[in-house]
Amino acid sequence: MICASQFRWTSSARSDAGRVREINEDACLDQPEPGRWAVADGMGGHAVGDLASRLVIDALSRLAAPLSMKSLIADARTRLQTANRQLRDEAVRRQVQRIGSTVAVLLACDRFCGYLWAGDSRIYLYRAGQLRQLTRDHSQVEELKSLGVITDEEARHHPAQHMITRAVGATDLLELDDDAIEVADGDVFLLCSDGLSNELSDDEIISVLTSAQRENASEQLVELALARGGRDNITAVVVQAEDPNASDKTLLNPSP
Repeated sequence: MICASQFRWTSSARSDAGRVREINEDACLDQPEPGRWAVADGMGGHAVGDLASRLVIDALSRLAAPLSMKSLIADARTRLQTANRQLRDEAVRRQVQRIGSTVAVLLACDRFCGYLWAGDSRIYLYRAGQLRQLTRDHSQVEELKSLGVITDEEARHHPAQHMITRAVGATDLLELDDDAIEVADGDVFLLCSDGLSNELSDDEIISVLTSAQRENASEQLVELALARGGRDNITAVVVQAEDPNASDKTLLNPSP
């Protein structure tokens, strides 16, 4: 039996080259019907990053119908490992050191969302007035933060902010982290590249997620990041969960 999501999903996505870079090396996946979303950011400064991010997203777009969350995450891992090998081979063919991409993937199944990632593209959850980062950046800056060497604010504009420690295509064996969360009615997820998270504060993200029409939220987030400077490629995918049965729980049972 296929592991269908118990939620009704709506989502929107926008990707922009930004105000500085000529080529958009970001790519994204927005498939609300099967419950699959992803952001990939081609490694800045390396050869053909746009090829890398497109290859990663193409691999994830072909995920099979899952029997369980475990099988869905396993399928995503397998396809990303295949993409990793393809990028390693392509780098050899082009005689460059590496061709790589970050990845952050969100997958819906039953009452849960699973997610996996490598690099500094992020997944956030907005629930009950709070914004929480579900992923932990694989980056030098994150390691400095975890050691208490720098603060969150210092990390935002640190000289090493673009130096990541994991990516699809970076090494022969791809390391991915994964986790899962039980979904609640009204949950809003944001998947984004660092071109967005480096430009906007959590409060600014919350402001857009709570004030914008949901179908326009990704557009407004990217526009705000552009207004803040748009120094990198910018991608936002905004995803909302609606429980079709949630209203039943709040109905009163009137006295006869």
